[in-house]
Amino acid sequence: MSHAGSPHDRNSDDRLPAAAPLTPYSRESEVEGGRTVTGRAQWKAREFLVVAIVAIAIYTIHGFLTALAWGVVFAVATWPLYKKAETRWPGLARKGLLLPLTGTAAMALVFLIPMILAGVQAANEAQSVFLLMHHARETGIPVPAWVHGLPFGNKSITGWWQNNLSNPDAANELLSSFDSRGLEMTRTLGSQVVHRGTLFFFSILTLFFLYKDGDTITRECTLVSRRAFGRRGEIIGQQIVASIHGTVAGLVLVGVGEGLLMGIVYLVAGAPHSALLGVATAIAAMIPFCAMIPVALASILLLIGGASMFAAISVLAIGAVVIFAADHLVRPTLIGGSTQLPFLWVLLGILGGAETWGLLGLFVGPAAMATLHLLWTNWTREHGPDRTA
Repeated sequence: MSHAGSPHDRNSDDRLPAAAPLTPYSRESEVEGGRTVTGRAQWKAREFLVVAIVAIAIYTIHGFLTALAWGVVFAVATWPLYKKAETRWPGLARKGLLLPLTGTAAMALVFLIPMILAGVQAANEAQSVFLLMHHARETGIPVPAWVHGLPFGNKSITGWWQNNLSNPDAANELLSSFDSRGLEMTRTLGSQVVHRGTLFFFSILTLFFLYKDGDTITRECTLVSRRAFGRRGEIIGQQIVASIHGTVAGLVLVGVGEGLLMGIVYLVAGAPHSALLGVATAIAAMIPFCAMIPVALASILLLIGGASMFAAISVLAIGAVVIFAADHLVRPTLIGGSTQLPFLWVLLGILGGAETWGLLGLFVGPAAMATLHLLWTNWTREHGPDRTA
């Protein structure tokens, strides 16, 4: 018994023609004069729609782009450590959210602990400043002994101090002008702390999801890069990742090393608040040539505190040597070595990125310069000088 729907029972005239292969420009389109019309229009419309959706999405979250970028930088910089943790503790990795939560909490504490310590120290110093201002308004502040020991300018500073701070009435008038400014600065500082805290929270939240879904995101980004740009896009992505790793090692780790070393120097020299000065040096050292600011401040505080001139000069000299070695020897090797980037390109990327993008530019700048250097190298290698027959 044959089936009614068998191909042998059908009339050949009833068979449907085979569908032609579809291309982006021929899908459901009409051909006029050998050119596709509807397909091209639909393709352009889809391109415009995609661009419009992406632009609207970016504009919607533009206030959080910095936080998202910081989260990506944190994830890229610490991803090798996270993968080692997965290998070291497979039980945590199998429990889903436990390892991403642990890694995110560890990264948050790396930033929060120094910030809390600095905040507590700053609050204590602010209380001391308020007591000093109250004492100045009541009895005035005599000229300290360190002013007379200055190698130059001591007479001018002594005269200004006696006219403005030693006399209680003059000190009260001088300090009263700072009251309204101080209140406005306090409000501005409070709003900035809330704003920065919110961005930091979203950065840490972004880091958590990148830890959690990092393998999937990496695979999807690689696939999109290959489809959009081919193998060359993947190479550029690897160059950016290598640049971020080198920048973290060259800026953050070297900066922390400078802060620890100079903190020990401050402690041995007897500088006040040596721990806080060490943290300030570590932060400033992430930007080339900026670490001399806290080093000079430490030297001035030693002079003000009655330390010998030799101790102050020694701190300044040791700091200059450490910073010179870090900025000219260690840092270019770590950053440029990972991407074969010349020192001038490294320096331009760091300084230009910091000027344009702020603290985030310390990582964006070298990554951009490393990518540009890769493109330039590939172009000059593949397209040499024109040869004439």
